Amino acid sequence: MTKKTLKIIDSTLKDIKALDTKTLNLKKINSFTDTLLITSGSSSTHMSAISNKLIRELKKNKVEILNLEGKSSPDWVLLDLGDIVINIMSISARKYYDLESLWDDSLA
Repeated sequence: MTKKTLKIIDSTLKDIKALDTKTLNLKKINSFTDTLLITSGSSSTHMSAISNKLIRELKKNKVEILNLEGKSSPDWVLLDLGDIVINIMSISARKYYDLESLWDDSLA
């Protein structure tokens, strides 16, 4: 189901014009998820639209969302699908936390 789910996510993010989406394969370097996806919105309104559209599309395709954090946060929304974790971040929060370097999949 992961490939199909990733296609749904990718298509949805492109449709809503999410910014600078990165997908990291973490299978070999951690045990909490296989794929970490990081994307940004240009404003808190854009981030909210991204998360709302993702939630609708995932539910429509019967993909279970195990946890949702930060729904009302202006900086960071996290959707946990189990084997995929999606981080929707403001540009400033993304620069500050720098998850791409923390979870560098080239280290695997």
